[in-house]
Amino acid sequence: MTTTAHSATNVSDLERLKTLHNGTKQQLTFSDAEFERRLAGLRRIMAAKELDAVILTSYHGIKYYSDFLYTTFGRNYALVVTADSSTTITANIDAGMPWRTSYGDNIVYTDWKRDNFYFGLQEALKRNGVKASRIGVEDDALPLMTRQAIAATFDGATLVDVSQDAMRQRMIKSAEEIEVIKHGARIGDIGGEAIKAAIREGITEYEVALIGTEAMVHEIAKTFPHREVRDTWVWFQSGINTDGAHNWATTRKLERGDILSLNCFPMTSGYYTALERTLFLGEPDERSLQVWNANVEVHKRGLELIKPGAVCKDIAAELNEIFISHNLLPNRTFGYGHSFGVLSHYYGREAGLELREDIDTVLEPGMVVSMEPMVTILDGEPGAGGYREHDILVIGEDGGVENITKFGFGPDNNIIGA
Repeated sequence: MTTTAHSATNVSDLERLKTLHNGTKQQLTFSDAEFERRLAGLRRIMAAKELDAVILTSYHGIKYYSDFLYTTFGRNYALVVTADSSTTITANIDAGMPWRTSYGDNIVYTDWKRDNFYFGLQEALKRNGVKASRIGVEDDALPLMTRQAIAATFDGATLVDVSQDAMRQRMIKSAEEIEVIKHGARIGDIGGEAIKAAIREGITEYEVALIGTEAMVHEIAKTFPHREVRDTWVWFQSGINTDGAHNWATTRKLERGDILSLNCFPMTSGYYTALERTLFLGEPDERSLQVWNANVEVHKRGLELIKPGAVCKDIAAELNEIFISHNLLPNRTFGYGHSFGVLSHYYGREAGLELREDIDTVLEPGMVVSMEPMVTILDGEPGAGGYREHDILVIGEDGGVENITKFGFGPDNNIIGA
């Protein structure tokens, strides 16, 4: 019997950090000039707050400034931005993919020591000759334990929140961003048409959702062949399941007379768009038709109110009056609309641009907002169900407003099999 000797490698000898420039940089969603524009905006925030660096840790922050959208699985990720550099800090499990799919440099940290992520943050500043005494962080999406660990890593440095300033920067979209969002709205309409064609008695909610999702994913792959395909989904609800706007599809089978809710969410390279519509399988009863028409009335007026110079809270106040006239204001379930951009059901929110009574933001060119009124009538009451419509509007530089949602709404369009 022959025994072969092998040299041993201790875990302590393994690399804490790696450079994994594996392959070549891929085509990104936006041009280099667009990412430099965004980084320049962040650096203006840094200058105003006298920051030496910013450490972004949120999905939306990293995606917006680098184009990389991470998958956490319990690991930390970051984008470190200085006056003249931007570096993603990513886990070894992702290998060279983050570098290939992001703007800027990349440092990979390994799992062999628990604090290697924080070691990578230090290295990103060290490589660029930065000794940070004031560091920007995103307090709206930064867990306390991670914040405390960053503070300990840069002992003596002051951590300053930049999340609200960065959010305000994201609220104004560039021409390149608007182009992506317009594709998203178009793809949402495709999903809606596929769903509408699939609606019939006996089919389950989840089967309808799969049909809509598949139609959108194929179109996303065709439109954005250079980017990963991920996160697109459909919420399709029927009957009592329409009561909430964010109810996931179930195994419930559609029945004649059902109120239906179609919700398509194509994710085009981390950019969320949506199509939401009320439908009925068969002719709605009189009360259902009254509630539906009232919500459509609010929706139509809301589309007219979205324009440059309008104030978010004023739009909400006027639309409330319409619901009051129909005795439906207590049935309203959420605000009348929100901003679009780097957003999903698990990341992102430009909370300063929502059409609610407590938001005093003035609409201006470059903003993209939805109009999406919804009311819910509880089970057992006449007209029971959730009613909502959803269009996306782009406020143009010339003061014009473009509705980029083309799918029809209301009883004239969405009564199936009457």
